[in-house]
Amino acid sequence: MSDRTEHTVIIGGSSGIGLATARKLLGPGMKVTITGRNQDKLISAWKSLGGAADKAAFDASKPHEVHQFFERLGPFDHLVLAASGGKGLGPFETLDLADIGSGVEEKVRPQLSCLQAALPTLNRSGSVTFISAVSAQATMPGIAGIGAINGMLLTVAPILAVELKPLRVNVVAPGVIDTPWWDFLADDQRQAVFAEYAGKTPVGRIGRAEDVASAIAFLVSNGFMTGQVLTCDGGLRFAA
Repeated sequence: MSDRTEHTVIIGGSSGIGLATARKLLGPGMKVTITGRNQDKLISAWKSLGGAADKAAFDASKPHEVHQFFERLGPFDHLVLAASGGKGLGPFETLDLADIGSGVEEKVRPQLSCLQAALPTLNRSGSVTFISAVSAQATMPGIAGIGAINGMLLTVAPILAVELKPLRVNVVAPGVIDTPWWDFLADDQRQAVFAEYAGKTPVGRIGRAEDVASAIAFLVSNGFMTGQVLTCDGGLRFAA
């Protein structure tokens, strides 16, 4: 990074990995803006950061709101795309294939839409970091649908790294991370799932949002990294 203050925008920065990334990046030399579609949740996140970040509420799945945000924002340096989704889980034999399309609308299209809208004001000496998932690389049963969704982001990053050069474009692929993404499960079910995956992971635990935030911060700060997939899964993709 240069000596001047740089500006990172985190789409989906009101909780989980996005919020942990804001906390990691905030400090001397870095201004951060977090976004989210839920105003109350966003304000709570902003307060947890001590009011040190800027904030903006909009729905990343609505292109007109996305364009309005970036038009108001002005020039900035780094874009972290943490918009997420949960569709596509389950055995392929009974998978509703429409969920794959829904998952693309939830996660992939908003990330691409935000990048496209940001290009006129995004510093070409800066960076873009997509957030995918290790489901795009692993071979565990029950993840074919969500793996296909996340695989789109793994595929597009190196292509855009060349097409949009010198803008650096990378992707982080998290494993099982203890974030609100898992709130669709009751607490006892969630803890059982976490214990199961911890047992499969070579490091012996599931991930924390801060683990992934460190990986994102590395890609933001390292000017010689582009077109790369940085997998942050504790080795889970190697599990049988």
